[in-house]
Amino acid sequence: MSEETVPQQGGAPAAAQPKGLLQQMEELMAALNADLSALDADFQSTGAVQRGREKRVT
Repeated sequence: MSEETVPQQGGAPAAAQPKGLLQQMEELMAALNADLSALDADFQSTGAVQRGREKRVT
């Protein structure tokens, strides 16, 4: 029996391949890395503003 005649489970399109665990983990790690980079940029900009305020007060 070829792949075309095998019924798909869960109604997934025939062209879609299920993602392996490693691929899912890589995608999650990439998304986490992007989120952490954005958070770090926010902290860096906030920290620069705070340091600037401290310099003006003293």
